[in-house]
Amino acid sequence: MQSWIGKHWKTGKAVELRVESGRILAVEETAGEHADVWIAPALMDLQVNGIHGVNYNGSITTVEAIMESVRYLHTCGVARFLPTVTSCSQEEALSRVARLVQACEADAMTDYAIVGIHMEGPYLSTEDGPRGMHAAKVMRDPDWNEFLAWEAAAKGRLRKVTVAPERKGAIEFIRKLTERGIIAAIGHTAATEEQIGMAVEAGATMSTHLGNGAHPVLKRHPNYIWAQMAEDRLWAGLIADGFHLPPSTLKSMIRAKGEKAILVSDTNMLEGASPGIYQYGVNEVIKDENGRLFLAATPDIFAGSALALNEGVANIARFGIGSIGEAIEMASTHAADLLGLAQDGAGSLTPGAPADFILYDSEESNWFRVRETISQGVSRYKG
Repeated sequence: MQSWIGKHWKTGKAVELRVESGRILAVEETAGEHADVWIAPALMDLQVNGIHGVNYNGSITTVEAIMESVRYLHTCGVARFLPTVTSCSQEEALSRVARLVQACEADAMTDYAIVGIHMEGPYLSTEDGPRGMHAAKVMRDPDWNEFLAWEAAAKGRLRKVTVAPERKGAIEFIRKLTERGIIAAIGHTAATEEQIGMAVEAGATMSTHLGNGAHPVLKRHPNYIWAQMAEDRLWAGLIADGFHLPPSTLKSMIRAKGEKAILVSDTNMLEGASPGIYQYGVNEVIKDENGRLFLAATPDIFAGSALALNEGVANIARFGIGSIGEAIEMASTHAADLLGLAQDGAGSLTPGAPADFILYDSEESNWFRVRETISQGVSRYKG
């Protein structure tokens, strides 16, 4: 048995958290003289395209690099996540999925960390704006046989697919995904309110990075952003890097979605990179001095985020939107709930739950600093 002491992320009271066999055995109040850190559930990121030099969509990315990226995510407080495969040819999709599976099969820690694979496309809008940085030439209508090939390559690890509801056959495709227990998410779409409603009726349960993958200029109302915000059955992934959503917009979306607001990073290989011009896939992208990442040819279009999820958590407090505890809830508890992991205690500090938690400190000069990440009851990072 092992134990950790910290201030409980919700009550602020000093607690001793005891762990045995990868599970939380007990959480009990204790004397507070050693509680100089906070203790909370580990973060769970539902959209990671790569991180810190590792590109899950790169043709030369190795299994070892994927495993190393998991270790880096631990330094950010992320214990579990969905690697994201973005729009590409079928041959490339199968290769990328297979490589992620190989990493899981090669390393038990990686297998645990990767809750499942997120396929973001290629069944997305072809319109400039909603398409984002996804290549127009690979956009296509949903193809069930193509999906079945992904599923076979993933060996049971497909967890989420992002689809534009307006594509031909998309509603029936969403229905089939739902019947298979896979999260059907709406994203990179120019759908009408009616089409979004049809997608939800068919089983769609999430908006992928709500407010992004959109036209730079929209009709005031109605539009596909308002329609998703108003739909109580949709969870919303929200990028809190300060660029994708201005603080006022982010705050409004969090208030609208409530317990279905989920912080995601949408980070990629340029997290941690210096400002400059980079080749990212087929696109030339710019990372500016502030950390904003965008297409060189069309600066209004983002090229994903260059911040990890821990920075998004910090930004919720930094922007005055909520507390660190509330941010962690959106980056952990809510994500676990959507994934169906909450029933096992994931995203909480309750006895019997998986021993995935973090120790952190928080002060105005450094809103959220991860001091230690524990996954499966094992300390994976300590800084």
